[in-house]
Amino acid sequence: MTIAYSEQEAITLTLPDGSQRRFEHPVSVATLAAEIGPGLAKQAIAGRVNGRLVDACDLIDQDANVQIITPNDEAGLEIIRHSCAHLIGHAIKQLYPSAKMAIGPVIDNGFYYDIAYERPFTPEDLAAIERRMRELIAKHYEIVKRMLPRGEVIRLFQEREEDYKLRLIDDMPNEQAMGMYFHEEYIDMCRGPHVPNSRFLKHFKLTRISGAYWRGDARNEQLQRIYGTAWADKKQLAAYLQRIEEAEKRDHRKLGRELDLFHFQEDAPGAVFWHPRGWSVFQELIAYMRRRQQDAGYVEVNSPDVMDRSLWEISGHWQNYRDHMFTTETEDGRALALKPMNCPGSVLLYRHGLKSYRDLPIRMGEFGKVHRYEPSGALHGLLRVRHFTQDDAHVYCTPQQMGAECRDVVALVLDIYQQFGFEDVSIKLSTRPENRMGDDASWDLLEGALVQALEGMGLDYQLNPGEGAFYGPKLEFVLRDAIGRDWQCGTLQVDMNLPERFGIEYVDEDGQRKRPVMLHRALFGSLERFTGILIEHHAGKLPAWLAPVQAVVLSITEEHAAYVQDVTQLLLGAGLRASCDVRNEKIGYKIREQTLQRVPFLLVAGGKERDASTVAIRTRNGDDLGVLPLAEAVTYLQQAAQAPDVTARAAAQQALIDRLGANAHH
Repeated sequence: MTIAYSEQEAITLTLPDGSQRRFEHPVSVATLAAEIGPGLAKQAIAGRVNGRLVDACDLIDQDANVQIITPNDEAGLEIIRHSCAHLIGHAIKQLYPSAKMAIGPVIDNGFYYDIAYERPFTPEDLAAIERRMRELIAKHYEIVKRMLPRGEVIRLFQEREEDYKLRLIDDMPNEQAMGMYFHEEYIDMCRGPHVPNSRFLKHFKLTRISGAYWRGDARNEQLQRIYGTAWADKKQLAAYLQRIEEAEKRDHRKLGRELDLFHFQEDAPGAVFWHPRGWSVFQELIAYMRRRQQDAGYVEVNSPDVMDRSLWEISGHWQNYRDHMFTTETEDGRALALKPMNCPGSVLLYRHGLKSYRDLPIRMGEFGKVHRYEPSGALHGLLRVRHFTQDDAHVYCTPQQMGAECRDVVALVLDIYQQFGFEDVSIKLSTRPENRMGDDASWDLLEGALVQALEGMGLDYQLNPGEGAFYGPKLEFVLRDAIGRDWQCGTLQVDMNLPERFGIEYVDEDGQRKRPVMLHRALFGSLERFTGILIEHHAGKLPAWLAPVQAVVLSITEEHAAYVQDVTQLLLGAGLRASCDVRNEKIGYKIREQTLQRVPFLLVAGGKERDASTVAIRTRNGDDLGVLPLAEAVTYLQQAAQAPDVTARAAAQQALIDRLGANAHH
């Protein structure tokens, strides 16, 4: 809000570089920028005064630390995007006067505005709104901020019949003065800050229209949501739009159809219908993770999909997660729930039989099916579903073992991501939320264990205060894909609360019963979601070991069909996922089609190859690998299609054999 003018002595303003400016009276952020220099004055969008963002017109009336915010600052970019949302309102009210404006916040890389209108907006409407926004920007009009009393704000919106704005005001009963931003004749209500002039908004693009519910609740009326993006300059906007275009080409839903991997339908909303090829990829991921977990000392378990409500009450999920759970009631009145998490089932497995300190750590992995209610508008292909599989694991250990177990999980997850082609991984540490279980001493211990693990490994991390789970702090692993998008996948949570609530124990070396520490760990997270991310990251060109079809054998003419089919059987017998194409089509056409199917290796056979028991091999990228005898071709493809961990495992086993042999000889 505007900082009030007051009679007082001179003020001293300290800039980020430590230099100071002295004024005999209160000054606005814009005036301070002009005093520093005309270049900065031209770029000044807002200010940060003692850590708080304010408008360029706001007065500073006391000594303060001040930063001038420009389009090149992260905060400046957010302000531009928020102001663009207001500009949507300005344009829409000129073009469609009966439209009613709801809310228009900033989101990642852009903004949106929710609008009520008597008919659906069309792509032509979107183009018209964008044209009008550009016309308004070209006027370089001043955006004026005024703090108005609550009653006057209500009167203004009543006169304009802006029902949703009035409902928002009702939700703020304690606000007696509100920030109003005047875009010429258009008025919007906001805490701000906003740009001082429309000229700052020219690097924008409206991107799409979708449906949205008022307040995000499916029980409320449906609105229309117009999305857009905005950037500090033309180059940044062009780069972003190019990324969006590339993302559309890589969309896993589109590739899922083209490559015959999976589909969705309304008979099972939010659940995947896996086709044979897609199921092959899914099972390869499970097989890979199963091997990695075995090598890391995990045992695999499985727990029921449906369990009694009482378990979820003990765990705290019923109180904290009930709205996302699918529940039912038996004929005798028992409430049951489809599990949204695997934790209680894992605890019951641990609790079955007394454990000794000698048994710990116990690393218990489960490929558990979980069910979570997501609003229909939030569902998004494989990336947001209601029924999915987690590569979940729970580690039970002593407090003394906790640090080493945390480090081992972090090392494992980073190595696995690297093997899938994700070199850029960032880590976020989420600490105690306001609504949580357990005492501060326990949270101090658990948060400290995660910090020590990361710092002991020399890993950077970002702190997310208050974002931990209700039962413990967590690490989140964020992958950056081939086109620069970030995906949060794996998690590691450290927990002393569920062991306490479920009363699980181990017997220590003195015969005393103690509570174990419980680590919750998922590396892929949701296997469905990770599959979607992989498809987009690799643009459908999955690594040979993961590809649903690793090699296809193509006949040049129909007379070579029998040989091609025999070669295909040879590949299948060697453990490769192979198929053949003996259609009566030109070889160039077949090669193009199979290349579009992203098959890693294309084997071509005609009369010459048949007579010499050879095949000509090329890759989906067009590389010619030459003509190889069948035995050599099989060996080459087996090696090329071997999962990365299998190669590493074989090397480790050979090293162990060599060491044992050397010891025996000695």
